[in-house]
Amino acid sequence: MEVSLSGHYGYRRLLTAAAPSVAMMLVSSVYGIVDGLFVSNFAGKSGFAAVNLMYPPMMILGAMGLMVGSGGAALVGKVQGEGYPQKADRVFTMLLRFLAVVGIAVGVLFAVFCPVVARWLGADEGMMEECITYGRISMVGMPFFMLQQAMQSFYMAAERPQLGTWVSVACGVVNIVFDALFVWLMKWGVAGAAWATVLAQVVGGGFPLLYFGSRRLNKGSLHLRRNSKTLWPYVGKACTNGLSEYVSGISLSIVSMCYNLQLMRYLGEDGVAAYGVVMYLTFVIAAFFIGYNITLTPIIGYHFGARDVAEQRSLLRKSLVIIGLTGLVLTAVAETASSPAARFFVGYDEGLLALTIKAIRVYMLCFLICGWSMFASALFTGLQNGVVSAVAAFMRSLVFEMAAVWILPAVVGIDGIWWAVNVAEVLTLLFCIFLVWRYAPQLITSQSISR
Repeated sequence: MEVSLSGHYGYRRLLTAAAPSVAMMLVSSVYGIVDGLFVSNFAGKSGFAAVNLMYPPMMILGAMGLMVGSGGAALVGKVQGEGYPQKADRVFTMLLRFLAVVGIAVGVLFAVFCPVVARWLGADEGMMEECITYGRISMVGMPFFMLQQAMQSFYMAAERPQLGTWVSVACGVVNIVFDALFVWLMKWGVAGAAWATVLAQVVGGGFPLLYFGSRRLNKGSLHLRRNSKTLWPYVGKACTNGLSEYVSGISLSIVSMCYNLQLMRYLGEDGVAAYGVVMYLTFVIAAFFIGYNITLTPIIGYHFGARDVAEQRSLLRKSLVIIGLTGLVLTAVAETASSPAARFFVGYDEGLLALTIKAIRVYMLCFLICGWSMFASALFTGLQNGVVSAVAAFMRSLVFEMAAVWILPAVVGIDGIWWAVNVAEVLTLLFCIFLVWRYAPQLITSQSISR
């Protein structure tokens, strides 16, 4: 399916355009939890806790791909909107080359210092070996993981969002099949889960290079160029523009590490395992908002480049309605599914099951409002204001939520850990309203045009 960035977007066109990206993120999130599901049920809660301890720092590294992809897609959309398609190809090519080199470098460094990282995260002696094994094997796929993260945004900039969905499905099938083979049948434990993920990442990051580098396969609006010029200023611009997405990615990981440290302190590995289930469900539900934002960022960037303020206002107004209604539905689904979802992961332990159900029911209330805050960051990224976008993401997680994670348990006890995200989201929403009023007044102070 082809989706053009230009032209007016009504509700139907917005939802149609966003559907492939939402499906892509949903599939990615579902196959992302497969490792945890297999490890928890076939390698035990100690291995499950080890995977959950090591996952956040690895996501900090992988978020570099999301940063370059989100910021680069908005930049490419802007260049296309200005009428320079060949220049957009060169920018696209340079950004992927940059990511491949960075992925190799950080993968090697993390593998070397993996024992130090595991110890710093609070791993005890019973978990240390599994943490190191999972972390080091996962680094083999880091360059491909970064490319996979970046391409989630570039598929829309290339007007090929459906392709991203099918690649995600292929990755999911590969991950599930090899998880079943390595973890269940061959009993490799966390090592098998790590290798299954690496193979899926090779598919997710390698196929786009083949597709966008082929003139025969790719008939879209974005191509890789073998002899492209080095455009370092655009790499810097893409990183700056996508800074909010990187801040969001690393913030979630840093906050997750804080949750794990607090939970190890109050509840031990049971708390970490319960939080792991909460995070897996969060990835699935948040996929709807992330997929929508991936779609909107290059569209807003295109109309920003074309100086169509009326369409930008229209996109903002319609997005607020779509996100609000989606948040209500997703929260209701999460609350209803809390018990069966928890039982699916940790039904083998009644005490852990009860703790997990309670955690899910409290934590998932955040989805009533968090979609608007997430969209605020995407909006400013599309408007080429990466600094404000990053500030919104920074305040959401690294200030409001982190503070709540450390303060609330001391005040109200262990339940404060699960309520922390809800307190943070209320404060973030108020802050984002101020940011839009202060830094994008043209979208809310001028009379909207009925379209």
